Amino acid sequence: MVQVIQGKDITLAQLIDDFGLQYSDDEQFFPEWQNGLPELSDSEKQSINQVKAEYLHLSKYQILEPVVKMVVLSPLLRQAGFYQPPFYIASEEEVKIISEDEGKIIRGRIDILAFHPPFWVTVIEAKRAEYSLVAAIPQALAYMLGNPNPEKPMYGFVTNGNEFKFIKMVKGNILQYALSHVFSVDREDDLCRVVQILRRLANLVRQ
Repeated sequence: MVQVIQGKDITLAQLIDDFGLQYSDDEQFFPEWQNGLPELSDSEKQSINQVKAEYLHLSKYQILEPVVKMVVLSPLLRQAGFYQPPFYIASEEEVKIISEDEGKIIRGRIDILAFHPPFWVTVIEAKRAEYSLVAAIPQALAYMLGNPNPEKPMYGFVTNGNEFKFIKMVKGNILQYALSHVFSVDREDDLCRVVQILRRLANLVRQ
């Protein structure tokens, strides 16, 4: 009997056991979040700092997932260039991933999918502000497995509004992934760094 698992309920252990996913600690596997980052203008930095100030103001009360998307994700994606050609944005994109032995199916909806037809570029998973990113990472990885173009690297981005983390997955002979450091809105320049990394990923696609 085929087991259907909701993406929000998937665990890292299940992805390892059912799909052969392996973590890479090779620094050369995911250099995109560290090297070749584009510079930001003073006006861009001011706009990003405004996002930070608005989030910190609103975070005095509980921030739900829709607010995280509106207040944090939307302006950051705009600054990174994902609302401009050649990119498009989809929300609540449905995905279905079947394990190699066809014994399990993962179903779910991607919070935000930035894509460049016909390629997926970035899967973005947003959580409520009080949620840990640890819970979002397996969900994002599961959705990345649904990428219809496995010959190209796949990138993920998870956030709870306060913290941010990038993911890279490569479907070669071995299915591998790696993670960036955690960036925090509480650290002085981290939000600008997040935009730089997003813009770097966008530039890779344009090239």
